[in-house]
Amino acid sequence: MQVDAKLGCQGCRSGKHAFNIAMAFQPILDIVTQRPFAFEALVRGSNGESAATVLSSVTSENRYAFDQQCRVAAIEGAVAAGILETDAKLSINFLPNAVYSPLACIQLTLKTARATKFPTERLIFEFTENEEMTDTEHVKTIIESYTKMGFGTAIDDFGAGHAGLGLLAKFQTDYIKLDMELIRGIEQSMPRRMIVEGVVRIARSLGITVIAEGVETTAEYTVLKELGIRYIQGYLLARPGFMSLPASSFFDDRNTRAA
Repeated sequence: MQVDAKLGCQGCRSGKHAFNIAMAFQPILDIVTQRPFAFEALVRGSNGESAATVLSSVTSENRYAFDQQCRVAAIEGAVAAGILETDAKLSINFLPNAVYSPLACIQLTLKTARATKFPTERLIFEFTENEEMTDTEHVKTIIESYTKMGFGTAIDDFGAGHAGLGLLAKFQTDYIKLDMELIRGIEQSMPRRMIVEGVVRIARSLGITVIAEGVETTAEYTVLKELGIRYIQGYLLARPGFMSLPASSFFDDRNTRAA
């Protein structure tokens, strides 16, 4: 594929692969300020079809186009939903294997941000470690390039994939998002608690912010707060809103009970 750092590669400008997608948004809440720190963009079909339905049509041939269209849909959708009226960041999932050249493949994203007046310093790009990293040096290059451009970076589903802590030995992102399997029932599991406590300690030493995702119960929330995790995401706080930025009544309810 031909690549031009200023124009992007040919796949960027091709209409060969078009996906009918929209985005749902789920808040990542700051338990200190009790406000959204960020909203994660979650892919859906244009009529609200599940992520699994959309992802089932992604192949090695159209993966690049899908990644690019998701970025555009995330920014345009968040702006349309009102994110510019907040100070929240926007977290976008990306596919490392769909990034041929970090500088070239970011051009459409930058163009979309300019067109919608979305500040690029409020963008976070997260990738999952669930898929085996076939070229960790390439991923490292992407992370380093995005950092130089002023974006935030995150490892999603941390602790559930092939590499685990090994990824942090090769490169460091701004955030790691703990997989829900580490969170589920943590109040009843000393091993889970000790693992999360250890990850938090390591992350703090590396200057990495920890986000706990998949939080579903007040008991889980309480333990995570005790362990010093400031940023929480999950159904307990708010479910994803299709083409909207959902508010959370979690802290209002807790404050009311404590009054």
